[in-house]
Amino acid sequence: MTAASQITVSVFMLTYNQEHCIAQAVNSILEQKTSFRFQLVIGEDCSTDNTRSICEDYQNKYPDKIKLLPSVGKNIGLINNYLQTIKQCDGKYIAICDGDDYWIDEFKLQKQVDFLEANPDFAIVGTNYHKLFKDNALVEEKKEHSKPYYEFSDLIFKNVLPSVTTLFRNIPKQAPLPNWILKYPYGDWPTYLWVLKNGGKIHFLNDFTAVYRMEIGVSAKLRKTLSDIETVNLNILKDIASDDAFSHKKAIINKSINDKKKQLVSLYNREKKYFKAFALFLKTIFKQENKLRFVKFYVYSVLKSVKLI
Repeated sequence: MTAASQITVSVFMLTYNQEHCIAQAVNSILEQKTSFRFQLVIGEDCSTDNTRSICEDYQNKYPDKIKLLPSVGKNIGLINNYLQTIKQCDGKYIAICDGDDYWIDEFKLQKQVDFLEANPDFAIVGTNYHKLFKDNALVEEKKEHSKPYYEFSDLIFKNVLPSVTTLFRNIPKQAPLPNWILKYPYGDWPTYLWVLKNGGKIHFLNDFTAVYRMEIGVSAKLRKTLSDIETVNLNILKDIASDDAFSHKKAIINKSINDKKKQLVSLYNREKKYFKAFALFLKTIFKQENKLRFVKFYVYSVLKSVKLI
């Protein structure tokens, strides 16, 4: 049995120019108390600050726990780094913690692994978490879940999984992630859908296990304009619909695409991008089962945007 085959969890960490917080992230992983072996796989993307030297110091100190991927001498970009790093995860399960986030529950991995080991019909487990803002305000993010579990048919409409909390079965080890993910600014949502495409459910623990830093990073930039992030999500859905690996999920994927287009129409109007809203409305209306209802929806979103209702 190889050393890699004995690893239960690979913690997957991407980092770039995060010298101010990478040590906190790494320490929060090393402090995990488990009955099994885990590794921290770090994809450091040629930082221009001291991030890499900090990571090298940790690897030298903990060679049995930390796998720092070799530098290629140039920045390859977030999603290239994402795909390269996840390929190096040897564990039965994968957990995510970016270099600007950190964990606060030293039994996080143990709790999540225990759940998935006891429940083979589940593929992903998440938790509650805290949001940390630039002014150091720490806000609890506790979700009230209306269902005992979630499935692909739920996640295809909305990503309900905060990446810093998730643990999932290492499906990408047997079935590598598709290259179309390279087109997008984030890979977590497509990864979860890939993991669930042939079955498996999502469970949430009530524990608060992690802290997610707000107002920094790619997703923070996108969130400034909601229509931008939903446009990315729509394009992800279109690629999923075109991927033969998801062919058995065609009906629910197409329903999600239609729903996402309606969301975009409403967002464009809210952001006063009326031409974009009308153009998408015209493209979408002919695929609506209830065209009159969609017309009313469109008119309502326009009137609401100009505060006439």
